[in-house]
Amino acid sequence: MKILLKNGNVIDYKNNLNGKYDILIEDDKIIKVDKNIEEMVDKEINCINLNIIPGMIDMHCHLREPGFEHKETIKTGSKSAVAGGFTTICPMPNTKPTPDNKETLQKIIEEAKRVDLCNILPYASVSKGEKGEEIVNFEELKNAGAIAFSDDGIPVVNSRLMRQAMIEADRLGTFVASHCEEKSVSAGAINSGEIAEKLGVQGVLPEAEEIMAAREIVISETNKVRGHICHISTKTSKDIIRDAKKRGVKITCETCPHYFTFTVNEVLSSGTNAKMNPPLREEKDKQAIIEGLKEGTIDCIITDHAPHAEEEKNVELAKAPNGIIGFETALSAEIMNLVDPGHIDYLNLVRLTSYTPAKILKIDNKTGSIEVGKVADITVFDPNEEYIYTKEMIVSKSKNSPFIGKKLKGKVKYTIVNGKIVYEG
Repeated sequence: MKILLKNGNVIDYKNNLNGKYDILIEDDKIIKVDKNIEEMVDKEINCINLNIIPGMIDMHCHLREPGFEHKETIKTGSKSAVAGGFTTICPMPNTKPTPDNKETLQKIIEEAKRVDLCNILPYASVSKGEKGEEIVNFEELKNAGAIAFSDDGIPVVNSRLMRQAMIEADRLGTFVASHCEEKSVSAGAINSGEIAEKLGVQGVLPEAEEIMAAREIVISETNKVRGHICHISTKTSKDIIRDAKKRGVKITCETCPHYFTFTVNEVLSSGTNAKMNPPLREEKDKQAIIEGLKEGTIDCIITDHAPHAEEEKNVELAKAPNGIIGFETALSAEIMNLVDPGHIDYLNLVRLTSYTPAKILKIDNKTGSIEVGKVADITVFDPNEEYIYTKEMIVSKSKNSPFIGKKLKGKVKYTIVNGKIVYEG
């Protein structure tokens, strides 16, 4: 099948493209990018006033299957992802059973292939049962299809085990993604400070994230191995990662749209739908995260899409589970809080959402850029369309979002995966 995207504003970081181009797709590949392509095709899409970027990649999300299908499934999560413009997603291993063995991992991969909406590259766990006691068989799981390794929201407390894991992952050409949380100082519902005191809940100390981030940097630097720090949220985390990178440490990191969109004050209006881990922080942290994205300290933006059923979130703040959905609002949050205020341009947005994630995951030979020969993973969106985000609009099985009721800007119009239109908005 041949698809022609006409008259769109093509933005590609790798090739420094930012202008009007046509893109010709045949089967699953991009076969031509030019100023004016005239060709007989099966489908022509007029993309005037629309932006065309390499398919967005989410390196960190939660699909809940197997074990927690009342929150989300691989199918419903995939539908939500493509509605948000994502063509590749990497689900975390906090499922039941845990993908700490090749049989469970392969079942996830098989279901993803059956659903066949977006590319799903799952993580395997670092330790058996995510218990932090015994390391998994990294080589077997890597060969079975694990993109990388993580114990996700359960921090690896044992430093000897984490050192062993990071060295083994590096040997296999991949990495461990670390949820940085020093448990001895992390108890609490929201960020410690004035809001926590006002609401009468225990506050999470920012040091919980920062202490563990420093540990991963030490292991990475001392052993000269790759390390990846998940969803950073504080100024100090950003600063210590920046300083480590300047020394040549092989560390990468990510953040989420909510950390450059909201502060802890959002809890006052959105309640448990603004509760996540790490928690929303202070204004100084929000500004530091924006600065980290501008300066290149933060390598990529992920969603940490974390669905929970409504009855689970509809409890008092201290008892509610952490996490919010994020696939469908990420692009709007990026446009409104990064591009429109002039913090970054669209080229650098592509760097953060497509190009660098592809490089970190080592899939940049296939995706992450728009060029002849690459797989046709493409996101087409209207950067100017405004709308009110309502619960009824949400594609995800769960509805736990602080963006509900807010005016958003930027709407995905087409998501193309492997040359196939999988979403049309």
